Amino acid sequence: MRKSHKNQGFTLIEISIVLVIIGLLLGGVFKGQELIVQGRIKSIANDFNGIATAFYSYQERYRALPGDDKNAASRWSGLSPTPGSGNGNATLDSDSEKSQVWSHLRAAGFLSGSGSEPPLHAENAAFSVLNDAVGLNGISICANKVSGKVANAVDSQLDDGLANQGSIRAYSDDSGKTVVSAYVEDQQTKYLLCRQF
Repeated sequence: MRKSHKNQGFTLIEISIVLVIIGLLLGGVFKGQELIVQGRIKSIANDFNGIATAFYSYQERYRALPGDDKNAASRWSGLSPTPGSGNGNATLDSDSEKSQVWSHLRAAGFLSGSGSEPPLHAENAAFSVLNDAVGLNGISICANKVSGKVANAVDSQLDDGLANQGSIRAYSDDSGKTVVSAYVEDQQTKYLLCRQF
């Protein structure tokens, strides 16, 4: 008579195979997460370069700063909504002029979309314009709410990788008043990452 093997367990080989499969799945998940972060880094770096190119191209074409261009309203009077004009003093000295940067760049065809809403970046927050952020003289384009890991990588790719030096700096608040000394590389700490023009 044969004995019943109802209580037979898993063999060491079966357990090893299951552990290998779990390890491969976890490795794939972690690699996928890293690819997403790398995509965000590349996207924000490209956005900074694209906005800088648009900004300089506008200045070259119209001999005025986008946002401060005193001829913008008459130049694009047929557009709806018609972009406002700046005061033409070669600085972005009001919130109105700072928001008009985007409508001027879009009306000129340098940025996609319409209106004065700031473009969004890969971390689901907007770009902004600051004038004379602490330590950066003149106009800066800033990416709001950038995670530490992404901010550090973008700074390293486009500048020197130091949060408080160079043409890219990190701020701990949206006003650009408090420069941080170093990046905290996590997803919870958010920075205002500004690039000087």
